[in-house]
Formats: sequence, C-alpha cells, structure tokens
Amino acid sequence: MKTKKFLVLALLTILALVVSACAAPAAAPGAAPAGGEAASSGAEEFTTPHPILSDVKVRQALAYCIDREALIASVYPYVEDGAELLMDSFLPKTHWAYVGPYTDLPMYDPDAGKALLDEAGWTQADGAPVRTNAAGDSLVLKFTTTSAQFRQTWSAVMIQNLADCGVQIIPTYAPASWWFGDTTGLARRDFELGAFAWVGQTEPAGRSLYACDQIPLPSNNWEGQNYMGWCNETASKAIVQATNTLLREDRVAAYDTVQQEFAKDVVSIPVFQRAEAEAWSSNLTGILPDATEYATTNLAEWALADGGDTIVIGMTQEPDSLWATISSMAASALVRMAIDNERTWTQYDYDFQVRLQTELSTLESGLAANNDVEANAGDTVYNTAGEPVALEEGVLVFDKDNNEVTFDGTTAVPMKQLVVTYKMNPFTWSDGTPGTIADFELARTIDCDPDSGATTFTTCESIQDVAWSADALEYTVTYLPGVQTPTYFLAPFAPYPSQRVISDGRVLVDVPAAEWATLPEVTEMPLSWGPYMVKEWNKGQSIVLEANPYYEGDVTTPNVIFVFVADTNQAVAQLLNGDVDYLDDSTLGAGAEVQTVIDAANSTGNVQYEISGSATWEHIDINLFTK
Repeated sequence: MKTKKFLVLALLTILALVVSACAAPAAAPGAAPAGGEAASSGAEEFTTPHPILSDVKVRQALAYCIDREALIASVYPYVEDGAELLMDSFLPKTHWAYVGPYTDLPMYDPDAGKALLDEAGWTQADGAPVRTNAAGDSLVLKFTTTSAQFRQTWSAVMIQNLADCGVQIIPTYAPASWWFGDTTGLARRDFELGAFAWVGQTEPAGRSLYACDQIPLPSNNWEGQNYMGWCNETASKAIVQATNTLLREDRVAAYDTVQQEFAKDVVSIPVFQRAEAEAWSSNLTGILPDATEYATTNLAEWALADGGDTIVIGMTQEPDSLWATISSMAASALVRMAIDNERTWTQYDYDFQVRLQTELSTLESGLAANNDVEANAGDTVYNTAGEPVALEEGVLVFDKDNNEVTFDGTTAVPMKQLVVTYKMNPFTWSDGTPGTIADFELARTIDCDPDSGATTFTTCESIQDVAWSADALEYTVTYLPGVQTPTYFLAPFAPYPSQRVISDGRVLVDVPAAEWATLPEVTEMPLSWGPYMVKEWNKGQSIVLEANPYYEGDVTTPNVIFVFVADTNQAVAQLLNGDVDYLDDSTLGAGAEVQTVIDAANSTGNVQYEISGSATWEHIDINLFTK
C-alpha cells in the first residue's frame, strides 16, 4: 500500500502542519543539546540525559556498526543495488530540498564504530561478548519496534551487526496499537532505540519532528513528534525558517542547514527507503513510475503496442468511493487521477506541476502577493500554533518580520497576509457542459461544510475571503493574516459539476453537503473533466472507463478497465497470463511476488518492471533522555 501518497495527496490540507511549523524555536523544558551537555532539572520525565545515548560518539558508533545494505538485502533480496535505497538525510536524494551528500552521517564501517566506542569509554575485553565501561556497566540497549515480520527481519540483521561491535540489543516487538497509540509507545517516548517509518512528502514540513519546542513532555501534554528529545538550536531555527518562508531558494538553504545538523548529531538513523515495485506487459508503453505521483496520472499517454484499444489494470482492492473528500484509498485515487476530478496540479519527482491551473500561482509569477497588514483587536488571525483565533490580549502571533509577538490587547500588529489568484484553463465536463467558475464555488461550499464528511477543514479555516471572477475561470483567495503555507501556489479547490442533474431531478448545486457521500452521481459515476470518464462500475468485479469525448487533450487508448482480483498472487498470475496489462505498487507490493515478476521478465520478456525507492523510509530514533 502506497501510504506516502495518501498523505501527499492531502496537500490541500497540509496547511495545519505547515503553519504550525511557524512557532519560534524556544527551548523545550528540560531539553538539552544533542551532546547531552545540559544538566537535568530532575523536575519531570525525560529531562535526564541518557547515560549512554546522550554521547554523540556512541550514536555515531551505532550508525557505523549497522550494515544498512545487509538490512536491505534481508527484506528486498531482489534489489540488485541496495545502495540506491540508502539515505544520509531525512529526505530522499531526489527531493528538491536535498542538496547533499551529508557525509557527516556515518555509513557502514564497523572498525570506525569500534574505535569510537573505545573513545567513549566502552571497551571490550578479550573474549567478552559485550563492552563495558570503567564502572563495569554493560553496553546494553533496548530496541523497540512493531511486531511486523518486515521489521523483525531487518532488525535481526541489525542486532547481529551491533553484537559484532560489542553492543547488546534487547528487542521488543510490540503490537502496532501500543507502539503508535495515543498514550503509549512513541507518544510517551517509551523507548531507547525505536524503529518506525516516516512518510515523505513533496512539501517536507518537519518542524513537529525536529524543532526544540516539539519535544513531547508531561509539561506540554506530550505535544510534538520530536521523540528523540533533540534540541539543536541551529537546526531548530532553520526548520522554523524553512517552514515559514515562501521563496524556494531560501527554503532550500534552510533545509540544508537542518540536514547538516541532523547528520552531525545522529539522533535518528535513516535505515533505508522502502522499495516499491510495479509491473506491466511488454505490450504496454507510456508508464511513468514515480515516488510521489499516482501511475494513472498520465494514463492518457499509455498505449498498447499491438494497437489494442483496452488497457486492463489489476487491483487487489476495490475503491470505497470515487469522491476524494471522503476516500484516501490508493485504489480510489488510481481511478480518480484518470478522470481528473481531484486536483488542479500534479506532483512528479517531489515537486509540483500544473494540470488545470494555467501556472503555479507563485510570488514570482505575479499571481500572489504577501502583503503587510495591520491586525487589530478582534480580527481573526492565525496564531503561532497555526490556528484561526480572534486577536485578543495574550494571543501569540508572528509579525511581518517573523518575530513572535504577544498581543497586548490594544497595539496593532503588522502581519503578513497572502492574496493569491488561481487561474484555470478552459475545460468541458464529460456531459458536454463547459466548466464555469460556479463549479469552483460549489467545491468550496461542499468541502468546507462540516456535514460533508470531510475529516479536516484546515484549508477552509485558513481563508478570510474568496473573490470569484465574473468573466474568467479564476478566483482570488485572501488568506487570514499569519497564514504562510509554502504550498500557497496550489489551488485549494478543484471543480465540481454544479450543473449535474441527479436521479431525483435536483441539480447538484442544490443538494446539501450531508447527502453527497451517498450520491451515486458523486461517489460512483462522477462527471469528468479529464481524459477518461466512468462508463460503469460492476461492484466486486470492475470499473470501466472510456475516453471523455470533450477532453481538451489527446487520449491514446480509448478504454480502460480496472479489475478487482483476490490477492497479489492472483494479480501477478493474471499479468503473466496476459489478462492484465498493469499492476501498480499498491497491488504488486514488495514481497516475494516481485521475484516472480522478475523471473518472468528475464525468462520470457513478456513483462517489464520497475523497482525504486518510495517516499516512505525506515529509521531508528535515538532517545537522548530517560525517565
């Protein structure tokens, strides 16, 4: 399952994460530099530096001692070059914000690791399996992760690697419900070494992970995801700047600083990018594998070399709905991206491109302005936590120069306010009706209605006003003072067919939001403005698409069928038999079935495949503090 794309596709709602990234990097209570130099206050849990892991030499040694390519081989035996999945940062090497390599992050060199442990006072007597210090304490660390076989497999290799360096690891393979629980496991920093995965995004954000004020503690009600307890002021200030700056060049520089400090301090060890695999018939051309975009986004360009007119795509899951507001399933998104009823932009190769928008509405394009305004008592603004609030005495906001200011109740605060115009190309719905600005107005009305079934309203709540053009396909959004989301240039609303007549004779624009989730005209047979439209949905069997005759662009293959198969084994069998033309990574997975595809490709040449690093990466967090 391509979980990373569930999150990436939620970029319209990432505003909460991004704007919450604007808080100043005040040191968290009890937070110490990564080297553990600060003394413990003794006042609360996790303010005492860990007696072993607060030493950067030990952390560096752990990284040196772990053979990450061996870990990769243990779970992905079919990957020919495991080095392609290695990471030296919290960002993939193809990300726009990555400017490495970051050579300060130790790579496999057990001799270097052993030498560092010696320097740190952890020596190994002849014949002794575990290192000890001068006090006779053994170098023993607890390692916690989920009970998933995948992690048990690679961690077994890691445990042996560390044993070879004289480090004893005591593993705990916990239920995911405990490890990721709201009041247990990671959320309570109940670990020494803890492994899990982060899901990368085109918009990297990161403050909640790496800023000093995001360290979960009892005193802040365990808020934040900086489970390591890492407080590096240089990195913290840079991550705040990176997530509160709109110019790409400045953001790259800030993220570079964070990544440099991340590599030096070794508070989290990037183990590897997860591999993802997709496969297709050698008769099929036009596939564009990508870590951050769904394969069917360019479905209109796919072609069958033998001249066939129908492409068959296999899926092990059936969509629960084709309405993006209530469905985040990969199976649903694969269909939605072919009919283009979801968003006005694409996100290939960890970056953004236009789709329905005429251009990205950047400051550089002239379609956006970041104005200086004065916020007065009673005005609705965004506070430093990224929440819309009435400006009253005691409220914390950022002024126009990005300084944190406490409102005194009377003095106006100069703040930044984004005003952005989003322009669209002409389009025609699959019923022959030209798209209008009313379609975008309807999208805002429905998506921002609490009765719609939407799970977040962050984007809606960030908006002060929208001006809809009377004579063009464009609208201008005035955001609340203080909103500084880096993805401001992406249109927040894609069109809904306001003219659509539903089965009871009503027009869609007149149907309350509360009814939309149960309307077949919305969830099963939506109109399309993209290259394909839904022809029929045979529940439990298939979804059939046909070319939209009113689509402005070219459609190479007129028919597409998504067939639902029982499991990955059956999906692969149908691909090899020629009954299916394509399997995406959410269907093929990354298990033993991939080897079956590779063997078939090598022996018959009838199938092709692509194995690449996904945006999801395994890592080991190192807790710098103890209870």
